Amino acid sequence: MAERIFIAEDDDSIRELLRCTLESFGYTVSDFADGQALLDQIEPACLPDLVILDIMMPVKDGLQTLSELRQREETRDLPAIMVTAKDAEIDKVRGLDLGADDYITKPFGILELSSRVKAVLRRSARGGRPAQVIQIGDIVLDSGKVVVYQGKQELELTNKEFKLLSLLMRNCGIALPREEILNKVWGYDYIGETRTLDMHIRSLRQKLGDDAETPRYIKTVRSVGYKFMEPSRTAGGDGA
Repeated sequence: MAERIFIAEDDDSIRELLRCTLESFGYTVSDFADGQALLDQIEPACLPDLVILDIMMPVKDGLQTLSELRQREETRDLPAIMVTAKDAEIDKVRGLDLGADDYITKPFGILELSSRVKAVLRRSARGGRPAQVIQIGDIVLDSGKVVVYQGKQELELTNKEFKLLSLLMRNCGIALPREEILNKVWGYDYIGETRTLDMHIRSLRQKLGDDAETPRYIKTVRSVGYKFMEPSRTAGGDGA
């Protein structure tokens, strides 16, 4: 299963370049226009494998964002790469002192970015960060063994149901557009009706014991798509 990367970058063109480049290398990417937006999407039960933070951003800059990540228990060891247009030594020192794992200065090459991301992810894997097993509430998904447990019971899922659940869980708390889900689970050349997605969501809900009216896990986000939530956080919100 692809590693999950969060990007915070206020420049739309650079953020799009980062996202498209990393997705082309097989990573799952979520991007944000400032550090606070990224922090708001951090779910303790479903952390990204890496964050990439631009230093100069509105609302909350990269150094402030990194500082807050390092203060939180669940993200204290979350791998982070700092990105900035500045070449001042003091910015590098401040980032590294706050716990950044690496530093890259704009403009940068695609191969350099890929190399640095791979290196940081390799180091974090040696540090024992789980990459294949996700647990949210009583649901455990093991992408290595391709199994899902709810409590002690193994759920019988189809291949598409497993891929759909994995995508939702790895992006827990984030509303995924229907088109994005169809593209990533069924493929970019998929031309079927979106009703196929609704049918698989309905089947997943049944197997999870989820109620569409008052869901514990999979919520419908009107006019957008679906998102997976921790059970304690499903009360209220977007509606079913």
